[in-house]
Amino acid sequence: MINLETKTGKAFKALVLNGETLTPAEAKKRFGIGNLSAEASRIRQEGFAIYANKRMARNGVEVTEYRHGKASRKIVAAGYRALAMGLV
Repeated sequence: MINLETKTGKAFKALVLNGETLTPAEAKKRFGIGNLSAEASRIRQEGFAIYANKRMARNGVEVTEYRHGKASRKIVAAGYRALAMGLV
């Protein structure tokens, strides 16, 4: 369960509940999150498919955008294999 009052919860609300995309700079400015990658990992550990896509900004800098999406069949299959092997 994700507490919506924490930094992880604020990222979760934006990504999953509101369907927004977030860059590390936006997360820092809006929520005070210094490491969006770590927050995304925490949300993934709760079972949500958070994707990190790289794109080139207008100023030529590579930016990572995080978004919530549907898990691929490959990821779902890996999860079931892990369960069958007793890894989870």
